[in-house]
Amino acid sequence: MKVILVQDVNKLGSKGDLVEVAEGYGRNFLLKKKLAVEGTQGKVKEWEEQQKAKENREARQHAQAVEIKKKIGGKMVAVRMSSGDEGRLFGSVTSQQVAMAVCEQLSVEVDKKEIKLDEQIKRLGRYPFKIRLSAGVEAEMTLSVEAG
Repeated sequence: MKVILVQDVNKLGSKGDLVEVAEGYGRNFLLKKKLAVEGTQGKVKEWEEQQKAKENREARQHAQAVEIKKKIGGKMVAVRMSSGDEGRLFGSVTSQQVAMAVCEQLSVEVDKKEIKLDEQIKRLGRYPFKIRLSAGVEAEMTLSVEAG
């Protein structure tokens, strides 16, 4: 029996998967608990169309991420921070500040959660960091922390 999972089911599959299960398991457990819907011919065809649309959407997003990587890869962004003696910052540079700097200086919207700093930045200087643009696409950049 074919079923389309409505929720994640442990040891069976994730939401949206089309799986083959035993008749009794499908009818008495999955359908009864509304964890899946029966994979009728019409629903399977609809599922296939959704999968094609999802693949097209992901391919489009990946292509956009590659274009953005070409645009910003290897560039430097600057953040001004107040500092004390010997270049120590009052506080540290956050991924939110880096995201805002990238947006302002390079006109590219990035999510602060996608910025990967190798270490906590608490001194003036230059630091490498990465921005995850899409699955498998990361742009490597440099952050310049300046006295402000």
